[in-house]
Amino acid sequence: MPAKHIRKIKLRVLYDLLSRYTDEDHHLSTDELVALLKDNGITVGKKALISDIKYLNEYGYEVQSYRKRWYYFYVVDRAFDTAELKILIDAVQAANFIPENKTLELIDKIADLAGSHRAEGLKRNVVCYDTNKHTNKYVFYTVNTLLTAIEEKKKASFLYYDFDITKNKVYRKSGERYVVNPVALTYTNDKYYLVCYSDKYKNLSNYRVDRMERVQAENEDITLVKEFENFNINAYRRQMFSMYVGEFKTVEITADNGCIDVILDRFGEQTHLIRLDDNTFKVGVQVQVSPAFFGWVLLSQRKIRITAPAEVCGQMDEYIESVMPQR
Repeated sequence: MPAKHIRKIKLRVLYDLLSRYTDEDHHLSTDELVALLKDNGITVGKKALISDIKYLNEYGYEVQSYRKRWYYFYVVDRAFDTAELKILIDAVQAANFIPENKTLELIDKIADLAGSHRAEGLKRNVVCYDTNKHTNKYVFYTVNTLLTAIEEKKKASFLYYDFDITKNKVYRKSGERYVVNPVALTYTNDKYYLVCYSDKYKNLSNYRVDRMERVQAENEDITLVKEFENFNINAYRRQMFSMYVGEFKTVEITADNGCIDVILDRFGEQTHLIRLDDNTFKVGVQVQVSPAFFGWVLLSQRKIRITAPAEVCGQMDEYIESVMPQR
């Protein structure tokens, strides 16, 4: 690399090395920094190195130092502290709309922000949540495209699909593209949704990002609707979405084919579906047996039914009796 280019990037490379290899407990001497810079194609003397670190401090890149026999340097101030990075890693691990391979990639990137020494500790202590990761590997491309459309106030279009009994994709509207006015993206109930406005139906709709394909921002401007000028996504989310909880037991569930998506959403796309006839299937799953779970079953309007074990069936009957209006 030409010398003039090296001078331009030297300070950046120096700070990157300090951020990567040092922290409060790990320091680098002048000799060690000179050697690391040389490994990166940059030759610098000890006196020049000390001057470079002085420049970094003057411009707000705080590098701590002390002197014993030699000078030692280390970086303490970071954009995120270890606890914040841990929370971000746990959030990525728990989010089921992020595919498994992308989850691992993101965890590596987030952990590296702590420096190499603490990154290993963060990755070793990743909590393995009981999260059913979805398989749509284009989620991040989709999110990026939708963000662009929202920021540039352009319509967005996409294909949207469900699953059939064999877990094959079935595209809605016979594979015709949806064209919508994107309003916001929101994460709720372990799902990531696009909130958008329909020109045809004159209302808001929600579409799951992980069920979209071939997403693109259109050249056409969005339709401006006055009531959505100051749209409050938090208020909308509270009104439109609800959450369920429960207590673990193995339960057999029989359901109509129209509930395939509901079952795969709750228990994961790896759930084994057993065909009973042309209209129904059954699954054996771990559920949280509680009023919240029974309420979830009732919401299906008998399209989902608990068929085993007898103990849970009995508890379901008791729950129904308890919520029936008294005459």
